[in-house]
Amino acid sequence: MQIDITERAQHQLRTVAEEESVAVDDTYLRIAVVPGGCSGLTYDLGWDTTLQDADEAHQVNDITVIADQRSALYLDGSELDFTDGLDGEGFHFANPQASRTCACGESFGV
Repeated sequence: MQIDITERAQHQLRTVAEEESVAVDDTYLRIAVVPGGCSGLTYDLGWDTTLQDADEAHQVNDITVIADQRSALYLDGSELDFTDGLDGEGFHFANPQASRTCACGESFGV
């Protein structure tokens, strides 16, 4: 699984980790693709301390991203960014595999 995280998103992840007392050296950023949203699939981000046997991992500087095998297939080649502009604040994915997205950008379909 190859996933890029922009500098803005890395900074925001570190900020959130600090606010939540999460040590990024000892914790993984788990990204999952789950059913939901108006386009069929949505992203779920969270901190995890357990690496499952079937997880795939990718290192981006000091952040280790993990995903289950099914999610990794959907995430491969994606970029995670963070914005706080007029389009709304939050984490956003640019996923080259998405054939459609909803108007709010929270879900996608393939």
